[in-house]
Amino acid sequence: MSGFDQGSSDVLDVHERARFEQLVLPHLDAAFNLARWLLRSREDSEDVTQEAMLRAFRFFRGFHGGDARAWLLQIVRNTCYTWLEKNRPVELMTEFDEELHAQPSVSPESLAIASDNRERLGKALETLPPRFREVLVLRELEGCSYKEIATITAIPIGTVMSALARARQRLQRALTQPPVEEARREL
Repeated sequence: MSGFDQGSSDVLDVHERARFEQLVLPHLDAAFNLARWLLRSREDSEDVTQEAMLRAFRFFRGFHGGDARAWLLQIVRNTCYTWLEKNRPVELMTEFDEELHAQPSVSPESLAIASDNRERLGKALETLPPRFREVLVLRELEGCSYKEIATITAIPIGTVMSALARARQRLQRALTQPPVEEARREL
């Protein structure tokens, strides 16, 4: 039985609905952006974002203030991982290769700005496991603080910082290595 079949307990009154629209709806683009980067499919992201917004609406009575964006993004994140567990469980099993290849003078940010190559950056981001993509997207694209990321992902701040450093290193490697097609042509 869905939550909407349980009667009026899930329906927000006019005041709560207005509060939801004021506090949560402005973050709809951020919600879709996070889902898009975690799921890598526009269609799946639209479905998951819609499901997350319904969950947020349904459980809005439980939101008693604080950071509405972090609250919503946490719901989106959890909805994405639930969807991934059901539809693409193999992706969640992908682990990060701990072997580091330092390239001190080049950063992912400077490469992206210098080359103005959004497509290459997007493809490089898509090569990252979902957990690394999420911390990068939340920090670099959504501008979340470490504390907000820790709240959204339910992991300690130190782990957020570590995951972010590893994600940046892996992104750097992906951006500095020539694409497979170019490497083949050079041979």
